[in-house]
Amino acid sequence: MDARWYVIHVYSGYENKVAANIEKVVENRGMQDQVQGVKIPTETVIETKEGGKKREVERKLFPGYVFVKIATFLDDHDQPKITDECWWAVRNIRGVTGFVGPDNRPAPLEEEKVAEMGVEQRRVEINYKAGDEVNITHPNFEGFTGRVESINEEQGTVKVAITALFGKETVTELAMDWVEAID
Repeated sequence: MDARWYVIHVYSGYENKVAANIEKVVENRGMQDQVQGVKIPTETVIETKEGGKKREVERKLFPGYVFVKIATFLDDHDQPKITDECWWAVRNIRGVTGFVGPDNRPAPLEEEKVAEMGVEQRRVEINYKAGDEVNITHPNFEGFTGRVESINEEQGTVKVAITALFGKETVTELAMDWVEAID
């Protein structure tokens, strides 16, 4: 079993309470192997009040939703599924209206969406710098090499000049983990 992120819909304003209750249920029932994480993605914004006073405020990126990382197995049709016990435990927490998915059945988020939405931050160690030659591991550019133009650690991206067909150079922005240094 691997763990995937699922989205549950909750009453607006109940996100923190639901997340805390999920964690409590998981601990009380010893389900740490099934429910491996609970997250409410937030961002920090600076608000300016009357009189020019500024203050930092943390806002929920997706009000009314809580993200839960749940152990997943494949059913008879090779579709990802969670255990009935886990579904019942999460679904019956006060404030939860259901899982996001077709017919209110849990549907896991794709890995790319998890990264895009900021649900789970992956720490990528890079062993290259601007000007270095690198191999591209992204499926669309697999087998190509390029030169690092710039690195944006905050966004987790790297711009690479790839020499493609007919010797034409194209600058492409890729995720940091799709590029590796040439030994």
